[in-house]
Amino acid sequence: QLQLVESGGGLVQPGGSLTLSCAASGYPITNYAITWFRQAPGKEREAVLCITGLSGRTDYTDSVKDRFIISRDNAKNTVSLQMNSLKPEDTAVYYCAADGYYFCSSPPAPRRYDHWGQGTQVTVSS
Repeated sequence: QLQLVESGGGLVQPGGSLTLSCAASGYPITNYAITWFRQAPGKEREAVLCITGLSGRTDYTDSVKDRFIISRDNAKNTVSLQMNSLKPEDTAVYYCAADGYYFCSSPPAPRRYDHWGQGTQVTVSS
């Protein structure tokens, strides 16, 4: 059973950076696309970015295209999300998830994903 654990969240000032990590266990993630979601208070969970098994990137949210970088290290069984130039509207709980496919799903409906981490809080505030 694939298990995912996020880490790296915290409080950061606007314009700052954070790097989140998604560590997988129980199964090698080499053949899985990994998607980062986020959920802000009072809002629905939304897909942010996805990385395929070949490290292809799919952006689901235009607002992060020039600010967030997704990468994977299959040897370490981890996927990272580097977030730069953070804005207050980036405040949310961030989750990594997998739906069992090699390529990024479209649409990335949360109900399709069988494997979720517990989430890590990111707060952007001065």
